[in-house]
Formats: sequence, structure tokens, C-alpha cells
Amino acid sequence: MTRRADTDDFRALFLNDVPLMDVRAPTEFQKGSFPLAINAPLMNDEERHRVGIRYKEQGQSSAIDLGHQLVRDDLRQERVNQWVRFANNNPDGYLFCFRGGLRSRIVQEWMAEAGMDYPLIKGGYKALRRFLIDELEAICQRMPIILVSGRTGTGKTRLLDELPNPVDLEGMANHRGSSFGRTLTPQPSQIDFENRLAVAMMKAWHHGQGPAFLEDESGLIGRCRLPDGLRERMAQAPMVILERPLDERVGIILQDYVTDMVTAFVDRDGHDAGWMNFREHLLSALDRIRKRLGGARHQALRAIMERALDRQQDSGDVSDHRDWIIALLRDYYDPMYDYQLGQREGRILAQDSAERLRQWAASEAPAAMADRTVAHSIS
Repeated sequence: MTRRADTDDFRALFLNDVPLMDVRAPTEFQKGSFPLAINAPLMNDEERHRVGIRYKEQGQSSAIDLGHQLVRDDLRQERVNQWVRFANNNPDGYLFCFRGGLRSRIVQEWMAEAGMDYPLIKGGYKALRRFLIDELEAICQRMPIILVSGRTGTGKTRLLDELPNPVDLEGMANHRGSSFGRTLTPQPSQIDFENRLAVAMMKAWHHGQGPAFLEDESGLIGRCRLPDGLRERMAQAPMVILERPLDERVGIILQDYVTDMVTAFVDRDGHDAGWMNFREHLLSALDRIRKRLGGARHQALRAIMERALDRQQDSGDVSDHRDWIIALLRDYYDPMYDYQLGQREGRILAQDSAERLRQWAASEAPAAMADRTVAHSIS
């Protein structure tokens, strides 16, 4: 079998979801890597630390010798077996280290000794990361985008998933965007978020039809910050506004943040611990906006929420949660949304129900944003 060549076709890697094997140390991987990349390190964090010290004190040759002493015999075989398994399971994949240099070459050499020729990515992580930063900046300048806006609880994410060419910012950030939007699993690192975003925008540009639809977001989604170029485009982008009656909005929030959330906590932590963790999660979300609510209003809402939680715990009845949800929407989230909407520069293309906006997106959005080359001037 002809050995596949090493590659620097970064665009093809990401557009085609090519599996990647990151042979950097776990700490490096945790700071940021790429979608579909798995960590199969040549050295663990301690080994890398020791080799790094040796390199500084005695040079590269001595550091390489130490690396071979630390990773040998059964430990070396265990890591080679892991790499070979990945290669067998992903025959079209590639491996990479930080710069596509020494670590990648050693991994290639050891795999070849085990009978497996496997290609690497030229330039490694550093080149891939630079490519994604530049690509995202370029796409943000060229690609037409339409924002999905609407009051809290209108179901913007539900609508986004049903529109052509969606880019789910909250999904990539693993956060629903408000104080109550934290999920049970942690958010990605900032680098991971940016890399996911760049790949999603690349796919929307190269594979999608018509403009990309993004949910209207502030600069931060939880702790993940939107890149400056995208945030500036979004500030001027045209939008569609999703409308939904208050009662339906309350129902959506009740489902997402109470019914589904308590089920998720109980499934993860067990009944008693799950319930207590859910209760703390909900109360903490309210406490995080205490200053913006004001002391008296926060205390009143917290008392309502605690009564609703007590009733839910006693009987399973979640209906009392509607009281704090309605108050929070009317007195906090809706006025804040109205103010923010008034500051926006982008024009409103459509304003209607979810069904009508789906129809509009399918029939009229392409014509409204047909000229990709002048997308940046649309406002």
C-alpha cells in the first residue's frame, strides 16, 4: 500500500471532518485543540516537564535521550498500540504535535517500526490554529449572515435548528446565553470555542446555501467570547425577530430550565443529590443577577422561587415556577431586550411566528442576501 503523504491542506481537513490524533501532552490538549481531534500523547505532562527542563539545561540531544529513557519498554508499547489502533480505526486521518516537528516524527518512526505508516500535518497545531484564525476573519468579512433575534423564551435555538445554513453559537459554547443557561457539562476553553466556530463558519461558507443564520448574542456566551470580527459583523447584521405569546414563552422556559434540568441532574447525580444540586443551580442563577435586579426585587423573586421549589419537591408540581418566570420576563429580560434592540444597527428583514419565519427563510432569505460579494455593506 502506498504511504499517504504528509499534508498542509488544512481547509480539506476541516471541511471533510478528517480524524486527527493530537500527540501533544494532555495539558496542551486541554488548553485547546480541534473538532474530532483525540489526545494520544507521546509524553504525559510530567514527562514533558522533565524533558523541557533537560532541554533548557543541556540541549536537544540530551532532552531526546531523556525522553527515550522515560518512554520505553511496556510504556512505549502501550502508547504505540494506542496510535496504531487510532490509525486502523481512522485510515484517512493524520497526526500532529505542536509544530509538526520532533514529537510527530518520533511518533511516525515508532509507528513505522510497528508496521504502520501514518502521515502528519505539516506545521502541526500552530499552523492549524493560525489557519483557522485567518479563515474566520476572512469569512466574517465575506459571508452574508442573518441574526435570529427575539425575547427570552421565544425558542430561538429551536427555530435556528430548522433554518437553512444555521451556525449554533450557543451549542458550540455549551451555554444557553443567560444567567440560567449553564449546562451540566463544562464550557469549552476559549481556544476550543474559537476553533469550533471557525470550522462551523467554514462549512457554512463552503457547503451551505444562502446566508448563514446565527442567534443574536452579546459578546459573551457564558465565559466564551465571540471574536472581534464576528461580533462587529453581528452588530450591523440584518435580523429576523421571532415572536411568541408570553404564555408560550413561559412554557418553553419552564420546560428547558426546570423540567428538563431537574431530570438531567437526577440522571447524573441520583435522586437526592440531583435534586439538591438542581435547587442550588436554579437559585444560584438568580443570585448571579442580584445586582442588576436590585436587592428588594431579587429577594422577592428568590422567595417565589424557593416556594416553587418546595412545592415541586413535595408534589412534583412545577406550576408555581411560572410566577417567577413571568416576573423575570416582564420586569427584567423584556425591558433589557427592548433596550438592546433599539441600539442595533441592522435592519429587520422579517418579524413573525416560528412557522412564518421558517417559510420566509426558505423562500425569501436567499434573494434578500443574494450578493455574497457585498455582504459586508448590508445593514
